[in-house]
Amino acid sequence: MKVEKKVLANLNKCYSIAPLFYHGREHFLVAAEKQDPCYLFDTDGNLEDTVWEGPGGVMSMVQVPGTDGQFLATSRFYSPNDSKDAKIVIVTPTAEGVWERRTLAALPHVHRFDILTRDGQNYLIACTLKSGHAFHEDWSMPGKVYAARLPEDLSGYDDEHPLQLSVLKDGMLRNHGYYRSQKDGVWTAVLSCENGIYRFTPPAAGESDWKIELLLDIAASDAVPVDLDEDGEPELCVLAPFHGDSVSIYKKEGTAYRKVYDYPGNAEFAHAIYGGSLCGRPAFVVGHRKGDRKLFAITYDRAAHAYTSETIDTDCGPANVFHYLHDGKDILIATNREINEIAMYSLTNT
Repeated sequence: MKVEKKVLANLNKCYSIAPLFYHGREHFLVAAEKQDPCYLFDTDGNLEDTVWEGPGGVMSMVQVPGTDGQFLATSRFYSPNDSKDAKIVIVTPTAEGVWERRTLAALPHVHRFDILTRDGQNYLIACTLKSGHAFHEDWSMPGKVYAARLPEDLSGYDDEHPLQLSVLKDGMLRNHGYYRSQKDGVWTAVLSCENGIYRFTPPAAGESDWKIELLLDIAASDAVPVDLDEDGEPELCVLAPFHGDSVSIYKKEGTAYRKVYDYPGNAEFAHAIYGGSLCGRPAFVVGHRKGDRKLFAITYDRAAHAYTSETIDTDCGPANVFHYLHDGKDILIATNREINEIAMYSLTNT
């Protein structure tokens, strides 16, 4: 791959990235982990607006389906040890350059969330990293997974009128990883924690219960399914353990997964992950935040029958990475948190 890098902006502890359709055009948002701004960029990488100056603590952002620029975001999750005031907020553009923020739900320690749509119904799924703590690095109170039907009209929700959430599953120790994945035409959530890797599927029309499946019984920080070898069955790329240094690929054989690849480097504090098409081939893109702080891609060499890796950037320390296509090129946006850098990587086949 040929890689061209462009630094779009510097943002202290830049962290979360999300697409946003606004004013009839595709954009993307970048927000910070600490008390810092949220920026709006166009797909060329031009800074269009500052959505807010603070507070930050943004782990996830997701557009409300069918809206022009309205999105949900986590707020005030500054670290695992400073997240008791975390909540999910509704962000709505009310005029050019004016963005209103209101509380959707106060949810201490909420880390990841998403909106999944099935049979015309939107569902909010929200994951807490833990449920509380008594001291620094206290993990004695595992996280939970919550859900609610999300109404089309969110105008009535605020601090005094929060959305009511129900617990789907508890006992999720270090409930860190989240990835949206399609299975049999239905959007599902792949969640990773100390207890394993799970798939959560929202109810079909006329039903009320979510389906919860255990995919792999290992401690994991993140996991993403993609059919890398194109045999019709997705492999799992797994970052393990929590904020760990292992990047592995598991292949499903029968009803169980077997490890078939270990990334040969030490991916210390593995964190950023994307799975999908890259330069016309299925790929995993992974970034890690300590050590040599690389961003790299893993693909499958069909001629050699082997998984291979290729470095995209080094000494960058990505927290998250987002992919889209633009002007015939594959674009990766990375929040290189460890050097406070929002970077655009344009990739083409050599």
